[in-house]
Order: sequence, then C-alpha cells, then structure tokens
Amino acid sequence: VRLAHRMAQTKGWVLLQDTAWTGYEEIPTWIMQGYMTLAVEAYDQLAETNSPLPTHLILQAGVGSFAGSVMGYFVEKMQESIPNIIVVEPHQANCLYQSAVMNDGQPHCVTGDMATIMAGLACGEPNIISWPIIRDNTSCFISADDCLAAKGMRISAAPRPGTDTPFISGESGAIGVGLLYELMNNMHYQDLANRLQLDANAHVLLISTEGDTSPDIYEDIVWNGRSA
Repeated sequence: VRLAHRMAQTKGWVLLQDTAWTGYEEIPTWIMQGYMTLAVEAYDQLAETNSPLPTHLILQAGVGSFAGSVMGYFVEKMQESIPNIIVVEPHQANCLYQSAVMNDGQPHCVTGDMATIMAGLACGEPNIISWPIIRDNTSCFISADDCLAAKGMRISAAPRPGTDTPFISGESGAIGVGLLYELMNNMHYQDLANRLQLDANAHVLLISTEGDTSPDIYEDIVWNGRSA
C-alpha cells in the first residue's frame, strides 16, 4: 500500500484503497460507505421477510473497513437491542486483536510474515477511521487459525442435507462460518460461547465477502483437505 501511495504521488495517479491514514481519509470513507450497502441490504431483507434481526454479528477483518462499516450500521439501526459483535482475524495478521489486547484505545500494527490462506485479511495496520467504531462496539476479538477458514469453506460448500443451500465461499469469506462452528461444537470454547450468549436462541449474521478467487486453491481446500 505504501509503495502504491508513493507511486501515485510520483506519477500523479489516484490511489484507491480502503485503509486510511492521516491525510488519506476521503476515498476510504467512500469505500466504507459502499461496504455499508451490504448491511443495508441484509437488514432490509430481514425486515421485509419478518425474519428475526441478528442477535450476533460475526465479522471478518483485515484493516477493519468492512467490519467497521457493517457494525456501525447495525449499531445505529438497532440501538434498543444492539447485537453481540465478534470480530475475527487471522493469527498472522491480527492487528485489531492486538490493539484490543494493548487496551490503550489506540490502533496498533503487527509486522512480520503474514502468511495465511486468508489473503484478503492479511493486513497489519488498522484503518484509523474504522478503528474507533470497532473499539467501542466489539464484544469479542478473535485471532483465528487458518484451519477454521478451511472448515468454514467446507461447511458452506456441503451443509447437512435439508438445512442450508450450498454456496462457494473463499478463505477470507468463510472464516465466520468456521469460527461459529468451532464455538458451538468445541467444548473448550463452551464458556466463551456462553458468555457471548451463543445458544439455540441466537440469530447470527454472517457475510461471505469472497468466492473462489483461486479455483485451484479452493478445490485443494474443499476437495483435498488442505487447511493452511
């Protein structure tokens, strides 16, 4: 991103990027407003079909632009019953999780090798616009292993017969499904699930933000069992 920024300054290009820093905030704000369309459409569809509104949001995050946009909309719309909001990131690029651990109210970066199958979430520096929204409204920050993304892809592709419609979700899009499955089925996380009020009465909203961007890798994960 920094290289693209320098090139844009040198050559007079327009930089289109969804992360923000001091002095580069207008375009990321527009992009975040675009992400918010997903939240608007989801909320409207639930309302139009008289479906229960979500008690929980599980939102995947890279720099936090998507997560901040979606949670910001639902917090504003559901002020009387704000959902429990869970933000999930890859272990190798968990800048929001680490910012929460620091607990000083400020965004913090992570560096080093960000090798993860969740390439769309491999971001080490939080968006300064979305961070305050995420900081103030997130119930739980999760740093997740790649195997949960792989599990989410397989569950999405082959749900139990008679339950959900199968669909293709890529690594960065399926992490929420994998995390939810793990929280509800792994006894090691029962206490966390209870604290988050994840039970039979929960209505959890997940948004898949990625298809099979690399069909070969998708097949390797879903068909052949690759997990990292």
